[in-house]
Amino acid sequence: MALIEAEGLSKTFRVARRRAGWLGGLRGIVAPDVRTVPAVAALDLSVERGEMIGLVGPNGAGKSTTIKMLTGILAPSGGRVRVAGLDPQRQRRQLAERIGAVFGQRTQLWWDLPLIDSLALLRHLYRVPEERYAANLERLRAMLELDEFLRTPVRQLSLGQRMRGDLAAALLHDPELLYLDEPTIGLDVVAKARIRAFLREINAERGVTVLLTTHDMDDVEALCSRIVIVDHGRKLYDGAVEEIRARFGGERILIAVLDSAELEHTAQPTTAGSVDAILADLPAGVRLVSVEGPRVALGFGRAALPAHELVAWLGARLQLRDVTFQEPEIEDVIRRIYEGGLLLRAEAGVS
Repeated sequence: MALIEAEGLSKTFRVARRRAGWLGGLRGIVAPDVRTVPAVAALDLSVERGEMIGLVGPNGAGKSTTIKMLTGILAPSGGRVRVAGLDPQRQRRQLAERIGAVFGQRTQLWWDLPLIDSLALLRHLYRVPEERYAANLERLRAMLELDEFLRTPVRQLSLGQRMRGDLAAALLHDPELLYLDEPTIGLDVVAKARIRAFLREINAERGVTVLLTTHDMDDVEALCSRIVIVDHGRKLYDGAVEEIRARFGGERILIAVLDSAELEHTAQPTTAGSVDAILADLPAGVRLVSVEGPRVALGFGRAALPAHELVAWLGARLQLRDVTFQEPEIEDVIRRIYEGGLLLRAEAGVS
């Protein structure tokens, strides 16, 4: 059984807007105008144990609402959901013992208490045995480097320090599933790198399953092999990060560094013609992006030669010193999906 199983998961909210009108025959009485707003629409999601999954989408896409239904904070309006074999709404207390959660800017630590006191209070809330608590705290202190601020009041911590404290709080009771909602928001590069390294470590060494919602595509690329894209409460894509880049990433860039001998007389013929002539007669679907000294950049998409064939084609005509590839940025790929509706058109068979 998958750790998370959701079928047709939906959530709607009733939003009241007051307006002047007739109510009960009395003019001028304010009558409510109630609208039903869908937040999540028929979402199917399956997460296996040990996976690290990125749940991404713009503001209002339904990411946080989905997380709140999976934790039992919100009751679904429709569909079926099981987490660790439990109903999040009806068995919320039992589920709380098996999950951890970090909600971005919202802390579960006590603002005026030193971090160590907050962790001690959480130990009692989760009923963690003393020996297990001591072992977990020692491990988390080392992994998250907590000692420098362990006895500092939470209100005096930097954002990065508080986030590390929240991660420790979420993992004190050895949860098998960790929900992260924007865990690196507002952090500097060093703090982000430290948290990403920690998450990779607990996933690899302890098998903690991680469901991550974020706007930071660097988080997704650094941590997740699978990505789920949602928009207006609907799932647009569910699959490998590399697959979405290959299908919707547009061009890849091949950067070839030519041997210096090729550049001495670019107008002189070589065994296959001059460099200029070769770059002017590229295979179909390949274009010249730039030439800067010995570096030649070629753009090619899915309709062009496969990467290895393009390298072989170029190597048969020019002496190459080095070859590298520049992949499309995942953030640009997802932006293209939202702006151009590429996924929906692809599913409909429209180019």
